[in-house]
Amino acid sequence: MPSPSPASPDSTPTVGRIRRHATRGRGSSTNPANRFEGAELAVDPDAWSDTADPSEQPAPATRFYLDDTQSILSANDSPVLPSTYSVNPYRGCEHGCAYCYARTYHDYLGWSSGLDFETRILVKQLAPSLLRAALSAPKWQPQPIAFSGATDCYQPAERHFQLTRQCLEILAVLRNPVGIITKSALVTRDIDLLRTMSAWNGVHVYVSITSLDPEFAGRLEPRAARPAARLDAIRQLADAGIPVGVMTAPIIPGLNDVEIPAILRAAGEAGARTAGKVVLRLPHALKELFTDWLETHYPGQRDRVLARVRALRGGALNVSTWGERMRGEGIHAEQIHRLWEVGVRRAGLDRGLPPLNTGAFRRPGGDQLDLFSAT
Repeated sequence: MPSPSPASPDSTPTVGRIRRHATRGRGSSTNPANRFEGAELAVDPDAWSDTADPSEQPAPATRFYLDDTQSILSANDSPVLPSTYSVNPYRGCEHGCAYCYARTYHDYLGWSSGLDFETRILVKQLAPSLLRAALSAPKWQPQPIAFSGATDCYQPAERHFQLTRQCLEILAVLRNPVGIITKSALVTRDIDLLRTMSAWNGVHVYVSITSLDPEFAGRLEPRAARPAARLDAIRQLADAGIPVGVMTAPIIPGLNDVEIPAILRAAGEAGARTAGKVVLRLPHALKELFTDWLETHYPGQRDRVLARVRALRGGALNVSTWGERMRGEGIHAEQIHRLWEVGVRRAGLDRGLPPLNTGAFRRPGGDQLDLFSAT
């Protein structure tokens, strides 16, 4: 079933009428207040012309900031995540996904979870050298590293800065396994490295797909690859012998959950071998941002979607409890899970991926040659 289309000013579709203006090319149209700040700067609406067409306002430009962070491995103690450590070469993400939980991390920078998150991108320029140093330390025990735990490691900035590729070169030389999740077709740029790593079971790649409808995906994830490009990325990875799966994430009850079987079937036909899922949750300012996104694009479905999310979250829009935040609870959560399980079996996505191999790790030093001479 295709995703609903936005209403036009000249029609009265079942989803209702658009009543807000979307910022061109952005997932958010606002900058909600930072939850850590005591003061807020608000624009006086009387300062703007009543006759100005908001669609003529220039789209906010993206700014990049060099981040001199002195550590690159982020640790977590979640029992449901496959990796203890992750690497995020960038903070903020220009993909602008309306649902992204990582938006709230920008609050720690004194910025906003809204437009700031997708227009103010921190670039961790030292990421490759920091990763090399961390994995070369005697205390490092070889284990899978996730790319990334928050923002997309193949977001548009990666085309220029190439931090993810440089980090993958380090992992390939040291033979430390990696699990990648992305919604960008740019991952195919690194097939040469990924193919080399797959020869010793050193890599898994998951491509996230939220919808097969390019128009819907364009509103939900404005600067991410369109669905056809993601399916093509799965196909290219599979053809290269790289273990690849699909993530149906996030599942938004009442909006894209009906697409679960079709997404899984398309991914299986493209060559994916396994699948994962995450159900939508809305922490902190994301509650306001996603509600505003619904009001902008699907006002007639806003109340139903939010009611379904609350039904999954015990009456709230977010639950942080381990084991519940990824899946939800209650009858609607069970219905989604069963629909997903049936879709996985029918699409042949229950084959799994080969275990990541930590035994191939090569620690630099000693009698070994300089492993980084070629990087």
